[in-house]
Amino acid sequence: MTKSQIKETIDRLRENINRHNYLYYVKSLPEITDFEFDQLLKKLEELEKNNPEFDSPLSPTKRVGNDILSSFEQGDHRFPMLSLGNTYSEEDLDEFFDRTEKALEATPEYTCELKFDGVAISITYENGNLTKAITRGDGSRGDIVTENIKTINSVPLTLMGNNYPESFEIRGEVLMPFSSFETINNERIQEGNDPFANPRNAASGTLKMLDPKVVAHRKLDCMLYYMASDSIAEATHFKAMTNARSFGFKVPDTMQLCKTREDIKAYINHWDKERENLPYAIDGVVIKINNFDQQKQLGFTSKTPRWAISYKFKAEQELTKLHSITYQVGRTGAITPVANLEPIQLAGTTVKRASLHNADQIALHDIRVNDMVYVEKGGEIIPKVVGVDKTKRDDSSEPLDYITQCPECNTELVRIEGEAKHFCPNETGCPPQIKGRIKHFISRKAMNIDGIGEETVELLFDKGFIKDITDLYSINADDIKVLEGLGDKSADQLVKGVEESKKMPFASVLFALGIRYVGETVAKKLAHGVKDIDSLISMSKEDLIDIDEIGDKIADSIIDFFANEAKKEMTMKLKEIGLNMKLDEDEISNTDTLKGLTFVITGTFEKHSREELQILIEKYGGKKTSSISKKTSYLLAGKNVGPAKMQKVEKLGINIISEDEFLNMIE
Repeated sequence: MTKSQIKETIDRLRENINRHNYLYYVKSLPEITDFEFDQLLKKLEELEKNNPEFDSPLSPTKRVGNDILSSFEQGDHRFPMLSLGNTYSEEDLDEFFDRTEKALEATPEYTCELKFDGVAISITYENGNLTKAITRGDGSRGDIVTENIKTINSVPLTLMGNNYPESFEIRGEVLMPFSSFETINNERIQEGNDPFANPRNAASGTLKMLDPKVVAHRKLDCMLYYMASDSIAEATHFKAMTNARSFGFKVPDTMQLCKTREDIKAYINHWDKERENLPYAIDGVVIKINNFDQQKQLGFTSKTPRWAISYKFKAEQELTKLHSITYQVGRTGAITPVANLEPIQLAGTTVKRASLHNADQIALHDIRVNDMVYVEKGGEIIPKVVGVDKTKRDDSSEPLDYITQCPECNTELVRIEGEAKHFCPNETGCPPQIKGRIKHFISRKAMNIDGIGEETVELLFDKGFIKDITDLYSINADDIKVLEGLGDKSADQLVKGVEESKKMPFASVLFALGIRYVGETVAKKLAHGVKDIDSLISMSKEDLIDIDEIGDKIADSIIDFFANEAKKEMTMKLKEIGLNMKLDEDEISNTDTLKGLTFVITGTFEKHSREELQILIEKYGGKKTSSISKKTSYLLAGKNVGPAKMQKVEKLGINIISEDEFLNMIE
């Protein structure tokens, strides 16, 4: 290649890697496998090494992936939180052993640990009490998610014993067990939402939620694997983590000391087979030099420790025939292509269908009907096609023509700039979209209509009893009790549930409308910010952005929703039917009591739980944050407040109030 072509290739790789970094760390929506990403990064590293004139401090090879969100406060890591180098072969592993042993002029002892497929976290303890939890972020700074971490039962709030360091960080992985993952996805499907692709995405999305109550419901777990401190008494990593287990930390008992390369390879081979029997996802093994002095001797590169490496398992793949491609339509109109396969056994289950994601992914792999395709299920709930064996392709094979019309209503598909998927714009006439919106409307966190589920929605729609959301409120029990699977009791319960839904608060109605990007938490903020539906409909973008947590994207979506005459008419009809389209008088009168005030809650309380106190703060117009800063108005303090927090409050001159004093404020 010429120098100009090399520069173009480097620029293209950087742009592509940055995009995949964003999808993985910020959006939790990866489009490629870890192996594919590592190969892109490796190619870029080689090009930059051989062409130093094109080096850049902003290259993705110079940093750790970033998961910082603007909705959380950020905090610094006292000790850098670096990523690990990855290997996929025994040859690469032997190179690591040769390199470390040469540098140390000795054969070190190693520890082997499972590489959990979750979200990296660093938790700080002061005098035995949990004080702060920060995500990895860019390795130097991350999101402060202390309150969310406190909802994880396996994370101790106060340590056991008394021989722990006065101040230290412990690193680990927040993950979602398969049992919790299945439960959450079933709930999401019932509510009309897309399921999470895998447990790691579910854990990542959960940890970044602003409502700790929802995080607690998701039942996350946390495995701890490294201590960072200036005052660790132990000489080895294995001993330090064994002691950490005695402090109350969940340190995996799968950690093992290994003295030889053969021991390490035996450990890897064992867990490559046994990982299917674990209750959570792993994607490899981490090998570390055990002795801390030897770790210090080896040191770090700009982004990785030289004394540790991860061996990544390749996700289980099988080759099978792709018989046909069908297209699914979601409630938002998004089109998802699905491969219909010759059945195969993969990760303990029979696989007949696999996701093809979107047109770009099909084109990337040049996937065609009747191809022999590689199917992967690396912890995914929906298997995916990751490649094609083109040596087995028939000479008469033709490239796939992606559909241009909706498979359900024949409407011409559109593709919004910046979106990966095609969409059917026929929101009011496309059956899967209508059914999906009705299923979302009746779901537990929306209108919570008792007596009607997804199957009943399908039945009522197909039989012509409902054509949109508003028709639910005109259903007659006598008319529907003759339908198969209903009967007198079920029909009466359904009608009663529909009528009861009129009592649901304004925030629930806003969420139920299905405005894009308006989730449960945003709907609550919106309800308190606008007070009633008429005000919301007439608001400008500037007015909407002034509301707490409403940004450009959400504001544009709200304006587009009510600019659609059919959606506006539906909303007005629901108002006429009697749904709550405004805050009640108590909510309005209470909204401004704590307006402009920011609270930090700490300690234990007698009359209310911390979650209940947060609800009260938000109900009366205040804001609750997890960490103390100059912007904090009050520290709402209970019993057993940590000394470090009190010192910071006194230093900043922040007012401290008790539970009773807070209750007097809102009364």
